[in-house]
Amino acid sequence: MADVKGLKVLVVDDEPDSVSYATSALREMGLQVISASNGVEGLDKVCSEMPDLVILDIQMPEKDGFSVLVDMKEDPQLRTIPVVMLTAVGERTGIHVSAAQVGEYLGEEPDAYVEKPVDPQVLQQTVRRILSARADAE
Repeated sequence: MADVKGLKVLVVDDEPDSVSYATSALREMGLQVISASNGVEGLDKVCSEMPDLVILDIQMPEKDGFSVLVDMKEDPQLRTIPVVMLTAVGERTGIHVSAAQVGEYLGEEPDAYVEKPVDPQVLQQTVRRILSARADAE
């Protein structure tokens, strides 16, 4: 596995506790973390910061995570940035979906789909797997 230290991750979530929690777990890995509190700000930061990976909440004000994912995948400069979708929908509704199911619904599949509350080890493993695979492919 490639070393992921120093890579940049953007966390887009409207819940400050979720951002703080994810940021802490990612910084433990040696990653640079930037954040945005809604989908519009998140898409702006994706364009300006060009992160190595985006962690994207689904339910947010102004622009939801699904819309941000679709916008990223339609932009040739952004489409290769991996996306991990986060949501608490499964916990609230009992309905759990996979990245493949999200892809079928949207026409664009995220690289991973992680349920809230996020287990920091699951988040770290998911991010390490995606960033390592991306680094190995380059």
